[in-house]
Amino acid sequence: MKVFFVGFGQAGGKVADMFIEQDRRLQTQNFSAIAVNTARTDLMGLKNIELKDRLLIGQTVVKGHGVGTDNLTGARVTADEIDSIISAIGTRCTHDVDAFVIVAGLGGGTGSGGSPVLARHLKRIYREPVYAIGILPAPEEGRLYSYNAARSLSTLVNETDNTFIFDNSAWKNEGESVKDAYTRLNDEIVRRFGVLFRAGEVSKAGVGEMVVDSSEIINTLRGGGITSVGYAISEKVAPRVKQSQGFLSGILRKKDKTEEVLTGEDKSAKIINLVRRAMLGRLTLPCDYSSAERALVLLAGPPDEMDRKGVEKSKSWVEENIAGVEVRGGDYPVDSDYVAAVVVLATIGNAPRITELMEIAKSTKEDVLKSREKRSTMFDDGIEPLFE
Repeated sequence: MKVFFVGFGQAGGKVADMFIEQDRRLQTQNFSAIAVNTARTDLMGLKNIELKDRLLIGQTVVKGHGVGTDNLTGARVTADEIDSIISAIGTRCTHDVDAFVIVAGLGGGTGSGGSPVLARHLKRIYREPVYAIGILPAPEEGRLYSYNAARSLSTLVNETDNTFIFDNSAWKNEGESVKDAYTRLNDEIVRRFGVLFRAGEVSKAGVGEMVVDSSEIINTLRGGGITSVGYAISEKVAPRVKQSQGFLSGILRKKDKTEEVLTGEDKSAKIINLVRRAMLGRLTLPCDYSSAERALVLLAGPPDEMDRKGVEKSKSWVEENIAGVEVRGGDYPVDSDYVAAVVVLATIGNAPRITELMEIAKSTKEDVLKSREKRSTMFDDGIEPLFE
């Protein structure tokens, strides 16, 4: 799958930068990206997105210092400069892109406010689907961050073709500060989505038996809403054993045939177990997986470790455990010492963290309205407010 990333804001820019780093390291040329921000220092801190692909917006408003946690200003700045953003994307976007993916932290200002605005305009201009990877702040990052995330998410879900969620609070280790965890959490995002978005592309390891191409991913995500992703990786697989030559080769080949039957059964069991671990383990967004409307199962690893029967059984197991009946799946052969399973749970109907965020947003909004009423009363009584 050919993906064009737009890293919006500080968190989004860093993650998009890591996607480009991964793409160069693997020499796959599947990903391209630009970074958009209101803060000059954040853009300068990127390492892999070229300077010409870093776009500073809102200079007349915030003079390159960022909008802080003011996502309303982030939205206004993006709306004011949407033509220059779209132009930058159009200049760099190639004709063979399969999808756009906007990456943004939803708790701050620039990405939180600007990403829904950009998604709306991209959908008007391009026929390709527009997805988002939205990063939710942990509760300890502050109530304002949670409020911003709820407001941004409620808009973003309606503007994109589907929104992947990564919840920082579910991935931060106990006792670990969010700041210390950022790099590790970003790596978790790139690892999972890197496997998913590369599915179907030509690999040096060959072509899979059950190919998952871009249309399979797009059809899985077509229902919109919020999507969570599961991931599991096997222990290091044994290296391939070359057949011996000479007078013992006949005996060894007979033994190999017996081992192949056993190995085939073992492969199937391993794949099913791996898929179960991916779906029942830690998801990018903790949720009731049984409320998913569609799902996609992807296995990536050495060709010798792939097994059609295992993939089919895994798909059947997933179908038995979600609300819908659409489960797609297949394998993606890669040169690797491990086998990875990715399970996409599309259009989730029940996610406690989302419900919690909306409750926080509701109570915060009520507090803001009460505060405004109090300030208005103070002003009416002749007491000048300190700030407006």
